[in-house]
Amino acid sequence: MKIADTTGSIAIVALATLISLPATAGTFSGTITNDSGKAMEGVMVRVSDEEAGLAVAIFSRPDGKFALDTDLSGKLDVRLRTPYYRDVTLAIELGSDARINKSLAMAAMTSDKEISDSLPAAYHFGSLPFETGDDAVFNRYQFQRDCLSCHQMGNPLTRFPRDADAWHDTIRRMHFYMGGRFDAKLRERRAKILSKGFDGEPISVRPRFPLDPSLGIAKYFEYRLVKGSPHDSIVHPDTGLIYSVDQGWSHMAITDTEKGETEYVSQRGKGNRFHLPGTATDEVGNFKEGARNSPHSLALRHDGKYYVTNTSTNTIGVFNPKTAEWDPSFVIGGGANYPHTIRVDKKGIAWFTIAGSEMLGRLDPESGKSTLIRLPYGVSGGVSGGTQPYGIDISTTDGSVWYGRLFGDKIGRIDPETLEVIEYDSPVRGPRRMQFDNAGDLWVTGYSEGMLARVTPKSKGGAHEIDSKVYAMPGFAPGIRPAPYALGVHPQSQDIWLNENMTNRFYRFIPSEERFVVYPIPLMGTYTRDFSFTPDGKACASNNPAPLAALEGGVSEVLCIKLEQKDV
Repeated sequence: MKIADTTGSIAIVALATLISLPATAGTFSGTITNDSGKAMEGVMVRVSDEEAGLAVAIFSRPDGKFALDTDLSGKLDVRLRTPYYRDVTLAIELGSDARINKSLAMAAMTSDKEISDSLPAAYHFGSLPFETGDDAVFNRYQFQRDCLSCHQMGNPLTRFPRDADAWHDTIRRMHFYMGGRFDAKLRERRAKILSKGFDGEPISVRPRFPLDPSLGIAKYFEYRLVKGSPHDSIVHPDTGLIYSVDQGWSHMAITDTEKGETEYVSQRGKGNRFHLPGTATDEVGNFKEGARNSPHSLALRHDGKYYVTNTSTNTIGVFNPKTAEWDPSFVIGGGANYPHTIRVDKKGIAWFTIAGSEMLGRLDPESGKSTLIRLPYGVSGGVSGGTQPYGIDISTTDGSVWYGRLFGDKIGRIDPETLEVIEYDSPVRGPRRMQFDNAGDLWVTGYSEGMLARVTPKSKGGAHEIDSKVYAMPGFAPGIRPAPYALGVHPQSQDIWLNENMTNRFYRFIPSEERFVVYPIPLMGTYTRDFSFTPDGKACASNNPAPLAALEGGVSEVLCIKLEQKDV
């Protein structure tokens, strides 16, 4: 993969092998058996062009057969993967309109250590000796909410053995990021739990993952992003281009999935503010090495521009897709600290949570006026220093604004005209991100305990109430709870796709059947942020744990999955 700097602030990644796609796709097919000759269902077959940074993957059928049509060509890498079996890797050379067929066999893992090392982070984390009791500071659900916000805990990068003293600096840093309490006794208690649980010995839990028939029609598409570490990604509804804001590098990544190209546009200049880490000053229109805006979340407005929360400078950035340039940003002011998730209503008003200030923000881009809405007093859970206003969405029926407080276990409603705030006890602990479906139901992830909530707003005589129903996500082993970060409602099927970040799997909830389906993700260490959907039905998300070394391969990507035909 080549990176070429062009004029101005744009860098283009040219994926040479796909600029001129072959007229006809090649096919890699075959049959997969185990070491006893039995056909293997649900094996992931991943074909990648490592130089171009592109990959596709499908799953074998009940008879062990697979057939992968792909536009990738030339020298390609193949990897087979399924639980409790050793990966199989090989190289192929696939030409345009070529057909390659192979019979492949997989060998079962044998040792406890080999099996333990292959398990996703959730099972190592879930085996920690948590404190017991609903009010314990370091019980399982509090620990999960406190410590899994940016990365997996229990993967190879985080579970290597160390004593309690060695954990102290890491815990101090994590508590600082959360704005939390720095009590030495709390650090000592948490350090002992981690050092005792992550001792290097194999764990005994053996999850069993079901194989849904829809696995046979699932296909993954991966687009590697070689610059930076993107946060949220959303798909443009007309062009299908995927726009990803990068919190670490302060740029917009624009991925063209048809051409296989990604373009990076820096936020530098044009009146955009940049914060220099370690200083209290902003540099306006003067980009310096190490300076950052830290864009986090983005939403498309009817003026055709993306509005972006800049967490380091407490501004709302504006990106114009037509010119591929950043416009001057809006300063929020008023003591706002860390604008977080943003959504735009039908009138063009941008609404956003402010994670560090117990507030929500309202921006009218026409007038440039920002309004801050202070939320009711809330009790913080865990070791957080606040309730952290987090997810937000706009009702599809009455235009009201709804939000969640991750560490406050509250969800709230704001009247967009009067700005009246009503809060409710959240039906799930750790409400993180949320989205309305077409019927006006609000779907909320319960991060602390691996739950999905369906919240139905009701109005009676001018009063606003809610009904709710909670669904426990499967953990596939006793005592294991998933960690659902975000979700997206598929615009066609209205199925709920969940970004679950500890099992290396996507979860799909089918409301009409009230059941979950899971899809193994191609890379271990996966941490996806938010779902968005392409015009042809793919569910896409950025894949970017912090640090990136936690992700298999160590490079961020945009990851999409598509069910290629109606379920059978």
